Amino acid sequence: QVQLVESGGGLVQAGGSLRLSCAASGRISSAKPMGWFRQAPGKEREFVATINWNGGTTYYADSVKGRFTISRDNTKNTVYLQMNSLKPEDTAVYYCNQVFTLGTSRTPPAPSGSWGQGTQVTVSS
Repeated sequence: QVQLVESGGGLVQAGGSLRLSCAASGRISSAKPMGWFRQAPGKEREFVATINWNGGTTYYADSVKGRFTISRDNTKNTVYLQMNSLKPEDTAVYYCNQVFTLGTSRTPPAPSGSWGQGTQVTVSS
């Protein structure tokens, strides 16, 4: 069983930056693609970004493309999400998870593991 612990969230003004981390422990495979998702109040959880096993390929939701960067360090079993130019609409609880595929415009990536507790990101206007 893989345990995922997200951290790095907080309160930031619009235009600011945050860096989220997702530390994985347990029976993990560095060959698995990983992703970040988020859930805003009253909304369904949505895909944000995914990354393949070695970090060579990434995929982003249109809403964050050009502002967010996903990366991973397999030696530390950690996935990161650098968030720049934050907007109030980025306010949500952010989660990481393993995914089956990176996803496409027709087929968003689906999570393949258990969810962690998430980390709250609040962007004030």
